[in-house]
Formats: sequence, structure tokens, C-alpha cells
Amino acid sequence: MLTDSRIDEALDAALAAGEVGIQVAAYSGDRLIVDAWAGSRAPDQHVPVDGETLFLVFSITKAVSAVALHIQAERGLVDYDHPVAEYWPEFAAEGKEAITVRHILSHRSGVPQMPADLTPSLLGDWDWIVKQLAAMQPLFPPDTHNTYQALSFGWLVGEIVRRTDPKGRSFPDFVRDELGSPLDAPDLHIGLDQRQFHRLATVSSVENPQPPTPIREATVPSAVDFRPEIWNRYEVLSAAIPGAGGVMTARSVARVFAMLANGGSLGDVRLLSPERIDQFALRRRDSLEPDEVLGSTILIGQGGFWLGGTEPPANPIVGSGSRIIYHAGSGGCIAWADLDTGVSAVILHTRKTDQVWDLKAHPFGPISEAIRAVAKER
Repeated sequence: MLTDSRIDEALDAALAAGEVGIQVAAYSGDRLIVDAWAGSRAPDQHVPVDGETLFLVFSITKAVSAVALHIQAERGLVDYDHPVAEYWPEFAAEGKEAITVRHILSHRSGVPQMPADLTPSLLGDWDWIVKQLAAMQPLFPPDTHNTYQALSFGWLVGEIVRRTDPKGRSFPDFVRDELGSPLDAPDLHIGLDQRQFHRLATVSSVENPQPPTPIREATVPSAVDFRPEIWNRYEVLSAAIPGAGGVMTARSVARVFAMLANGGSLGDVRLLSPERIDQFALRRRDSLEPDEVLGSTILIGQGGFWLGGTEPPANPIVGSGSRIIYHAGSGGCIAWADLDTGVSAVILHTRKTDQVWDLKAHPFGPISEAIRAVAKER
């Protein structure tokens, strides 16, 4: 554990506010400055969280998946402005031939939906899902509407990576070999091996779900909605769900975001160029238009990350800098990289809560402020 009295006090405050189990890791440059945890793995258990506890990170998985695709672009195997069908010919069906890789990364493909008959068991059938996505008719023409791909993003990105991988690996194996191994981040699991289940924290929820809109139901069918009783199932945790099903530690996620905050390198390992990283802070087209799926305006960039800023305000946990790239997960877990300061951080937890856009009211508020205070001194 690498901590500070301010971090300890902030973790205690989060537990007092109702959090159950928390894990935090942060870097300044390539130096680990925070590696801390608190609480229990489940509300009804007294097994403490530690640095090796695995958390379901929901949509933080999208950030890891996006980095995998950017690695292929860095190698010249993918061009953002080329049609997806160039790499995945079947995807051209039903008028999707003009959808580009960039449209998918920026959540403007017009294909946010998933198969209506999707079930928890089918979440683990990669071939069935990508076949269904390839055969779908878009809800909107490409690059005309902001449509957050809550689940489809992962398979759209993952299949491009799989199709362009000269070694023909599965997407989880690609992430393990090309991100996890070089970055010394062993816990970037997209599909958890049953031998690791003993390390899991259990997701709980205090959310009050809102009635779904038709497009929200199409995007995340109710049978696989982000409810603990579905996503705590071993069949779901073991499935390769590259848009929302990552099971990870804060330490491993933090090394990915530290690489981003450091312009594409960490230690002696370089995965991406500084120029490519800079592009991630560029806004998608029509970025101030409300997102049809999210129902609000969220700043999203061209590289698959959400963006910091004040107009509209970003999630306050990450700070207000305009060159902050981040991703939140369903229920509040979050990871960010500040491209200007080189500070990166990850906060994972077990209790899904409603998004709180007030730093003083958010259980993570004191934690994020403590991380920034520690970073200034180290």
C-alpha cells in the first residue's frame, strides 16, 4: 500500500457516506503516488478489499478496448477514416458501408443498438453477437447523431482489432499480450478465468433506475441491463464483453491511464505516439448536441474517451482541464488522465450509485481532491 493521511481520511469519509469497498491508484508521470484501498468486498461480508481485489469496471472497459484499437492504428493496420467494412466486410450490410472507424470511436456510427433477443448467456457468444451487429440496419445515418454505444462499442472495436491482428488472436488475448504484458498490468481481464473468481468484489446498488426510453432499451436490452443480479453472475463475468465487462484492479487500469498521461509511454515501454495521444482530446463532431442514448450533453472525443472541461461540465471527479481524457463506468467507477499535468488516477468501487455532479456531495470528491494534493507534492 502506498498512501497518505489525506487519502486515508478521504477513504474513511467515502465509507462513512455509504461506500462498501474501494480501490484507488494514481500516478504522477510514471511514478506511482497512490495505491490504497478500504472497506469490504461485499455488503454482507467482512472479507476486506486489498490491492489484488478484482472489480467489475463497467464502461472503463471501453477505454482499454479503445487503446487496443489505437495500437493497431499506430502500427498502420487501421486507418480511422477508412470504412469499417474494409477490415470487416460483412459489416457493410444494410447500408453500413460508409461507417468509419472514427464514427465508432466517437459514438456517431448510428449503430448503438444490440440484438433485441440478447440474454446474459449470449453475452459470452462473441461470434453470434458480431454476426448480429454486422447484419443490423443503422438507427441513424453515420455521423449525423450522437449515439452512445453502451454495449455495441466493445464488439465493434474488438472485431476490428481481431480482424486486423496478424496473429489472429481473440480480443481478450490481444489486450493481455499487447497492453497487459508490456505495461506490467496483469489484471485487465475481459472475460475472467474461473480460477480468479476468489478475488472478486461483489457489485451492489442503491440506484433508482429510470424508465427506459425506446432507444435506451434498444441499446441495453432489459435482459442484460446493468443490474447487480445480472452482472454478478459468473457466466457474465467470464464472458468477453469488451464494452462493459472488464474485471480489473485499480493498479492495472492506472498503468494504462498513466501511459496515456505520459504521451503514450510508461517507463521504457512506448505503445502510442504523443501526437496520437493529443488527438484524443479533440471533440467529436456536434459535441454540444445531446446524445440520443444518454439523454444529455456529454463531451466525448474522437478517440473513444470522454473529455474534461467546463462547458458543459465534465464529471467533477476528474477536474476541469480541457485536456483531461477519462471514462466513467455504470455506477460511478472512473479513470482519468490529465494530458497537461501528467497525473492519472483510477477509483473503483462495489456500490453502484447515481451520478452526482457536485464534487462536495460525491463520495469520491475528497478522494479526487486528495489525489491532486498528493500529486502536487510528489
